[in-house]
Amino acid sequence: MKLLRSGFTLLEMVIVLGIIAMIMGGAIFVMKNISDSGAITVVDGDFASIDNALQAYRNNAGNFPSGQQGLSALVEKPSSSPRPRRWIQIMDQVPKDPWGKEYAYKYPGSKDRSRPELICYGKDGLEGTEDDMSSQDPR
Repeated sequence: MKLLRSGFTLLEMVIVLGIIAMIMGGAIFVMKNISDSGAITVVDGDFASIDNALQAYRNNAGNFPSGQQGLSALVEKPSSSPRPRRWIQIMDQVPKDPWGKEYAYKYPGSKDRSRPELICYGKDGLEGTEDDMSSQDPR
């Protein structure tokens, strides 16, 4: 009488685990690009909400915060010139970009001098690289 052995050999298990590891590696690589796309969407949303807060600041104060006052003027009353005519706290805190860094603020903006410009230096956090984003860039 012949005895049948059922089950997997160690070699078969190693091959299957290798195939699963290759599939997971490919999925992680693809997901990395998806998360970068989501971060860009977050930056666009932050630009819109900060721009709305800056408009409200201008309506109350009579002007946009200076470059020196920056976005902190939306959270704390500026003590430097130009002092706002009327000031209210518009934001509890200034949002940070998806990589945990503060948005840069310029007034006047570099492309439209009548409006403030918000800048995100992207994943690398370095100014002047190709992943920089500006609120004055065309969408």
